[in-house]
Amino acid sequence: MEIWDYILLFGCVLIGGSVALYYKKYQQRYLNHLLTFSGAYIMGIAVLHLMPEAFESGSKYAGTAMLFGFFVQLLLEQLSGGVEHGHIHAHGHRNYKYLYQVVLGLCLHAFFEGLPLGNYAALECAHAGHDHGPGHLLYGIILHKAPAAFALAALLVASGFKNKEIIICLVIFASMSPLGAGMAEYLGETGWWDCAKQKLVTAFVVGSFLHIATTILFETESGGHHKLPLVKVGMIAIGLMLAFLTIL
Repeated sequence: MEIWDYILLFGCVLIGGSVALYYKKYQQRYLNHLLTFSGAYIMGIAVLHLMPEAFESGSKYAGTAMLFGFFVQLLLEQLSGGVEHGHIHAHGHRNYKYLYQVVLGLCLHAFFEGLPLGNYAALECAHAGHDHGPGHLLYGIILHKAPAAFALAALLVASGFKNKEIIICLVIFASMSPLGAGMAEYLGETGWWDCAKQKLVTAFVVGSFLHIATTILFETESGGHHKLPLVKVGMIAIGLMLAFLTIL
């Protein structure tokens, strides 16, 4: 990745969290609309871009890695409490055990999803022999992390934490994906990280993305009537269309 990619990956978390800190009277439905769009987009890039890349090597372990990523994300969300999906439920007043638990879950997920970003330029193993760069994955992570950072900051505000504490948590969270990408890039330079490992980690991230995307998309405001609001349908359509246009 280029230095600007690292800055963008780091900055999106700080921007998302800062909005929550300085615009505390937000409306949940607007966050839900943004999450719906991001969920549809990462679903699209997972199926249209990342899944073909993960399976084109013919490795029999790609499916296993994908399932592993799906269920690891399920476990991580037991720590984070579903902040990735915009769940904002205050948990006591400055409950530090809860704080560490949420941040740990988010940071582990962010680190894992940053790993495949580090070697698009270094490895000639992109889908169909064409190196498109980390763009679609990078944008998917950004569109997913910015609202997650907003939800994290809003949760910590509602739980009574001080701004200084919240900013420290945001900086730690913001550092995890760039750290994962940087580690993968370093290991690629040493020769240890090759195309086979790249594809397995990509499959793992696909599983994680599929869990996040499906959870977001199936969490509706329909009140149990099994009907999607028209706005949500529109945001899903826009997200999928944007993901589709990036393969043209």
